[in-house]
Amino acid sequence: MASRAATATAAVIRSFNAEFISFGYTGAIGPYHWGSLSPDYYACSTGKLQSPINIIKDNAIWNPKLEPLTRYYNSANGTLVDSGFNIQLRYDDSVGGLIIEGKNYTLKQMHWHTPSEHTIDGIRYPVELHLVHMSKDGDIAVVAILYNLGHPDPFLDQLKNPFKELTKEVCSGDEEAHVPVGLVETKSIKRNTRKYFRYMGSLTTPPCTENVTWSILGKVRELSMDQLVELRAPLELDYKNNSRPTQPLNGRHVYLFDEKYPNNLFGSGASSNNNNSGDDNDDNDDRSVP
Repeated sequence: MASRAATATAAVIRSFNAEFISFGYTGAIGPYHWGSLSPDYYACSTGKLQSPINIIKDNAIWNPKLEPLTRYYNSANGTLVDSGFNIQLRYDDSVGGLIIEGKNYTLKQMHWHTPSEHTIDGIRYPVELHLVHMSKDGDIAVVAILYNLGHPDPFLDQLKNPFKELTKEVCSGDEEAHVPVGLVETKSIKRNTRKYFRYMGSLTTPPCTENVTWSILGKVRELSMDQLVELRAPLELDYKNNSRPTQPLNGRHVYLFDEKYPNNLFGSGASSNNNNSGDDNDDNDDRSVP
């Protein structure tokens, strides 16, 4: 088990290792060629549980066995890192995590993709945030939050100056650009979740490790155009659009948790329709997935 945990840890933090095999989003090192770049990346081409996917709302299966997504993040010290292919915010273990089916997962890092990787009924959003968690035995769970353009995002607001500093470090040629952020307030990303989609998938970057538990929040949040520009500024031109194309379901099901449905409303496995409830119950300005 320790070996499996070590392998999963390496997959999650691979982007912090300067010796990993380069990949990109265009040309000969783009997503359609990842599997041929390294034996470690074979799953990117041959895997059957790959992410991201297109979520068709009318095909999502309401699952009465799913539980509320319990997140217990604390304010903690963070460091912004330019991995080359995305911008990450890394934490120490004091930041907390989430609970899925009674198992604890610690938040390791979060990063942004522009535009979104997951799509809803074929709609791709301007930004997607991934909160990457790992359990002690090496299981990986990712919470995804979609963003539309609109009001400034309060979580990103506190990172405005660190993002500017990171851009300066990158422009100065720092090979491993990173900026200590200090204490990061997590209140705005740990709200109670009224609705989410759940499926089994993979990491969306090489090595495309599978058996990742995905939870895509049903509430689409907002960020401003200025914040979108800040997110992309440190990245080189070929990585400013850093979204992997959606992958085949290969027979997988997408399940739905929606707190408005009591357990006796539908039978197990009933398809859910017109599920437009909100998500984070203390954020009335957000819009649910249309």
